[in-house]
Amino acid sequence: MTDTEVPRAGVAAFADVLRRPGVGSVTAIGVAARIPATAVGVTLTLHAVLTLGYGFAAAGLVAAAVPTGMAIGAPLLGSVIDRYGLRPVLLLTTTAGLVFWTLAPELGYPGLLAAAFVAGVLTLPVFSLIRQVLAAVVPAGHRRPAFALDSMSVEISYMTGPALGSLLTVWLGSGTAMRIIGAGFVLAGVALWWLNPPVRADGAAPGRTVARPPLRSWLNRPLVGALLAVTAAVIAIMGTEMAVIASLTGSGQTWAIAVVNAAWCGASLVGGFLYGAARRAAPLPLLLAILGVVTLPVALAGSWWTLLLLVIPAGLLVAPTLAAGSDTVSELAPDAVRGLVTGLQGSATTIGLAIAAPLSGFLVDAASPAVAIVASGSVAIVLAGCAALLMRRNDREPPAQAGG
Repeated sequence: MTDTEVPRAGVAAFADVLRRPGVGSVTAIGVAARIPATAVGVTLTLHAVLTLGYGFAAAGLVAAAVPTGMAIGAPLLGSVIDRYGLRPVLLLTTTAGLVFWTLAPELGYPGLLAAAFVAGVLTLPVFSLIRQVLAAVVPAGHRRPAFALDSMSVEISYMTGPALGSLLTVWLGSGTAMRIIGAGFVLAGVALWWLNPPVRADGAAPGRTVARPPLRSWLNRPLVGALLAVTAAVIAIMGTEMAVIASLTGSGQTWAIAVVNAAWCGASLVGGFLYGAARRAAPLPLLLAILGVVTLPVALAGSWWTLLLLVIPAGLLVAPTLAAGSDTVSELAPDAVRGLVTGLQGSATTIGLAIAAPLSGFLVDAASPAVAIVASGSVAIVLAGCAALLMRRNDREPPAQAGG
């Protein structure tokens, strides 16, 4: 596949992307690195509750400290990658991860809370980094199947990481589980150091001085709209997930959570494949709006099996919407600040996570899980309209040069 060829559809689209040097290895490392990342929340929560003896509210603060730090650190570390290359960031984040996950089991609650935040700031932004590498090695116009694969790998990580973290905690104790997670982060950092994938599409060497475009030339309305859509998608997805868990728990069907979640994730994988294999794709705001619309009927579920059936249409839109967000942001990001922009996308995702949990939880307590589901879907619909308005370019203004 050359950069000027018309992208193929179907399975051939994925094959063309995977044949590009570095894509297969980076995708594989991305899956492995995201598993410990997705296990952090549940492991820290269980450590605070089971080992330190605190309640779930206090445990939630510890679990939230890491992603809060990551929301701040991701764009900062991305900017460092833009200026100095990947390896200095890998050295910093791998060392910080080794120190934190080695010492964290020995800390009391106040120390753990503070250290978790600092560790979050210095955590390798693996989600945004993999997207940055894919944007560097896959030319514009061919990235949709690459980002579809990336979204599908995220689904696999979320299906694996939390379950693995909870099982390790139950079987081996929270201290051992935390150190195993730390080992996973270290191994991921070493693997990426050895691979040293390109992070710039223009082939500029790390440390070489490259003119950075003015802020207003790239932090424009279309990019803000795309980031808003990413946040809205996460609110819809994670808010619905919390409401589904609350619904099944409240009806005495806790055992069905894993079954319903597996169906939801499976549908997302199918949707991601169809999105990447399609000859043409819908724009991001439209996919977000459809995600919101198909989420609304989930509120009508009255039993676990109706819930399972109703989440499948919503699941089919999860990976495509997230992949479209990555594809859109990559098209709008100038190559010289691609790390910073993908870091901002990571922050937009984290903000969505930070909003979804308390919003859905409040509505579940104040009203019902059905109301929380309706609210989650409605947020996606409303913000899809806002994103569409922001992303509509002024015909009198030339589009920003994204580079790569």
